[in-house]
Amino acid sequence: MKLLQIIFSLFLVFFPTSNGALTGNESAANAAPLPVVLWHGMGDSCCFPFSLGSIKKLVEQQIPGIHVVSLKIGKSLIEDYESGFFVHPDKQIQEVCESLQNDPTLANGFNAIGFSQGSQFLRGLVQRCSSIQVRNLISIGGQHQGVFGLPYCPSLSRKTCEYFRKLLNYAAYEKWVQKLLVQATYWHDPLNEDAYRTGSTFLADINNEREINNDYINNIRKLNRFVMVKFLNDSMVQPIESSCFGFYAPGSDTEVLPLKQSKIYLEDRLGLQSVPIDYLECEGDHLQFTKEWFIKFIIPYLKQ
Repeated sequence: MKLLQIIFSLFLVFFPTSNGALTGNESAANAAPLPVVLWHGMGDSCCFPFSLGSIKKLVEQQIPGIHVVSLKIGKSLIEDYESGFFVHPDKQIQEVCESLQNDPTLANGFNAIGFSQGSQFLRGLVQRCSSIQVRNLISIGGQHQGVFGLPYCPSLSRKTCEYFRKLLNYAAYEKWVQKLLVQATYWHDPLNEDAYRTGSTFLADINNEREINNDYINNIRKLNRFVMVKFLNDSMVQPIESSCFGFYAPGSDTEVLPLKQSKIYLEDRLGLQSVPIDYLECEGDHLQFTKEWFIKFIIPYLKQ
């Protein structure tokens, strides 16, 4: 037996294995980077070269060999653009879940970045789609506690935007408005919390503000990290603290409570007390960040 051990040891010295298991350092050096999934916001599409198309290209430049999926809802860029206004988040999340769980390149997990309303849609995906594995969830300018105001509508005419604004102000929780307009599904009226909890067909559900869905809690606890970015001069998200899961105190449209003073956190209705959370800030208006800022603050999360 000892002779066999000596022969085997000499064999390893003179003929080191090249096709066997890699050492820790070799594995880290040669492993492919974790894929990343992007979800665009309102008035945008997966592939516009001036928006998510440029982000996809930037990520690929900074992390050679990375696989980037920029989500397209529907069968065309036009349908994808329209989905940001007229396709209920429930339907979008179901479609994305089916697509991602059947993508073999994502089978070992991926990082995910949401832009504006794409942020809360990605979080809804994490909570509802148990068959995927998101490692780092990065929310850039999201509205995790909803909005109470629609200052402007990217890429829409003033007349159309004004019509949407009136619908939200006066009829957001009507069933037909909830079905018609995506933004109604995360409209959060702090002056009428009962109407919000009863009428919201998306946000109140994924925030576990009606019945507690334990799958939502268990799935969000699987995250390695939850990163939320707030724009300090955001004129789109009202209040801007919603980007970091803060919101108006119940019964007030002036006093704002941060996440850790909210009922959602204090009662741990989503399991966020168990998730490492990073809060980032960016100067500028909604989604107005530089390439340098993105490389410095976001790219490191994609390399982990």
